[in-house]
Amino acid sequence: MTAGATRWIVPDGWMPRAGTAEIDGHEAVCLLNLGEADAAVTLTLYFEDRDPIVVDGLECAARRTRHIRLDRSEEMNGTPVPAETPYALVVDATQPVYVQHTRVDTRSSALALMTTMAIAADGDGGRS
Repeated sequence: MTAGATRWIVPDGWMPRAGTAEIDGHEAVCLLNLGEADAAVTLTLYFEDRDPIVVDGLECAARRTRHIRLDRSEEMNGTPVPAETPYALVVDATQPVYVQHTRVDTRSSALALMTTMAIAADGDGGRS
């Protein structure tokens, strides 16, 4: 088993509005830290028509999981993510982690769930 990565990319983000079901429409970043050290985590959201949003000060403890609901600003250190706005997400961690991205769309009675593993992008992460 590999040790995870410290940079992950999710090219397709799009927060659905709340909808009418018992559970609110949302997106979530799911982190898994299999290591022996806590990971400090930064989320950067990139948009088509505005400057990026950077969310610092997140953490995934050693040998733990962390699920961050992007529709809950309190889980994003007070940073709101705009609904129904396309974005891409980059997850940077100080320790190797695994990242999964999930979308729950409750705008119709036929609920939709989409989940995918993020793309590991260690090294220069496309910065060169």
